[in-house]
Amino acid sequence: MLSQLHLLLTYRCDFECDHCFLYCGPQAKGTFTPEQIAEVLAQAEGLGTVEWIYFEGGEPFLVYPLMIEGIRMAGAKGFKTGIVTNGNWAVSDEDARIWLEPLCELGVADLSMSDDGFHGSERADARVKMAIRVARGLGLPVNTITVEGPTVTSDAGEGRCKGAAIIGGDVVFRGRAADRLTRGLPSSPWRAFTECPYEDLETPGRVHVDCFGNVQFCQGLSIGSLWKTPLSRLFAAYRARSHPICGPLVEGGPARLAEAYGFAPEDGAVTACHLCFLARRALIGRFPDYLTPRQVYGLD
Repeated sequence: MLSQLHLLLTYRCDFECDHCFLYCGPQAKGTFTPEQIAEVLAQAEGLGTVEWIYFEGGEPFLVYPLMIEGIRMAGAKGFKTGIVTNGNWAVSDEDARIWLEPLCELGVADLSMSDDGFHGSERADARVKMAIRVARGLGLPVNTITVEGPTVTSDAGEGRCKGAAIIGGDVVFRGRAADRLTRGLPSSPWRAFTECPYEDLETPGRVHVDCFGNVQFCQGLSIGSLWKTPLSRLFAAYRARSHPICGPLVEGGPARLAEAYGFAPEDGAVTACHLCFLARRALIGRFPDYLTPRQVYGLD
C-alpha cells in the first residue's frame, strides 16, 4: 500500500556526489512549480492511502520558497511532511536558525540530513553538523543519513568459492555511483544476480515523483507520468509482471532483465543494483517512457 510520496523538488544540487542515485548537480534540469506540487498533492489525497510527503532533490533548500510553500500545502491537507537535505546552507548558527524556524512552525515531522564523507569538504562537514545541532536545539526531529564507502572482503563461507569477494558499505551502485565507485571493485558473473534486494516492485510503499511527472519505483524506473495519467489510474492499472522492466525483475532479478533483452556484460557486475542500472541504461532507447529521465542515467 502506497504510504509515502517523495517529491524530487529539483534535480539541481550544489554537490555532485559520487554516490548520487540521481546524477544530480549544479547543471541538472527539472524543478517543480507551485501549481505542479498542488496537483500532485491533490492526486495523493485522492488515493486515500498516502500519509507522508517528503521534499527532497537534488537539494530542496536551493528552492527554499518553493519547499516552504509545498510543506504548507501538504500540511493543510493533513499529510505528515519530511525533508532530505545536505545541510550545506548553514553558514552560522544564526543563519541555520533562520532557515530552520519556519520548519518548526510548519510542523515538519522528519528532517533527514546527509552527514558523511561523500558530501564535500571539511567546510561542508562542519556546516551539516552545525545544522544538525541547531535543528535539534529547536526541537526538530532530526535523522542523519550516513553512507560508508564500498569495502571489499574475502569470504570462503558455505556455498562460496575460496576467496570470493564480498562488497560491503552502504553505497548502492546506481546513478553516478555505478560509474564512479565501481572502478577497481571485483565483479561477479551477471547471471548470479537473481533478485532485486531493495525495492518491492509489486506492492510499493513509497514512490518518487519529479517535475516531469515520472512516478519512479526506483531512480529512473517509472510506471508512467501522472501528468498524463492520474496516480489513482496508474496504480489501479499497474501489474508488476506486465511492466516491461519490473516484470523480469520480479521474475528473476537483474539477471532475468538482462537475459530477457539480450544484455550480457562480459565483465559481469559488482552487485545486483549495478547490473540492473547497466541493463536499464542500455535499454533506454527501447523503453523511453519507463526508463526516464535520461539525466538520471548520466546521459543528458
